[in-house]
Amino acid sequence: MFGTLMLLACPCLGFRLLGALGLGRFATWRNSAAHGLAVMLVFTSAAHFAPESVTVMPSHADMVAMVPPFVPFPGLMVYASGALELLGALGLVLAATRSAAGTALAALFVLMFPANVYAAVAEVPFDGAPATPLWFRIPEQIVFVTIALWGAGRMSGPRLARAAWPSAAPRTFFGDRPRALRAERPNDRGAR
Repeated sequence: MFGTLMLLACPCLGFRLLGALGLGRFATWRNSAAHGLAVMLVFTSAAHFAPESVTVMPSHADMVAMVPPFVPFPGLMVYASGALELLGALGLVLAATRSAAGTALAALFVLMFPANVYAAVAEVPFDGAPATPLWFRIPEQIVFVTIALWGAGRMSGPRLARAAWPSAAPRTFFGDRPRALRAERPNDRGAR
């Protein structure tokens, strides 16, 4: 049940560690999250094309079983969504296309959500395991949509104050910086 989330979290943390060690590409959590999502999508999209003989991951047949009955050509839709996931992963890795890819992936996750609801409600087994419950699928999809939009720069993340930067120091209730910090910056409102 937590496998897909681990496919996102572990690469994200690994990339951020590389950034902390000096690899500029992963210097921010946002870039690390975008690349982590790309890694997850490579693995999840592989299931869209895997034959039933593959036992280490879900197969194409498992994915087809998740498609609600109202969707035409379920086999083709599974292949198409797998291809779109791969294209989205590539788009997240390239800085020039990251914004568009993240937005498109968020839309794709929303469009694929009815399949997740159907699989949970109809108790469709996945890779031989019981169906993932809806109470888990809904927050999981929200995480994927959020990471896609945030990693693409479409959402702002939390603003963390850094003590080493006086301009980012916490302000008092009235918006002023502590007196000791005001004196460090002559252009600051309190130092005039």
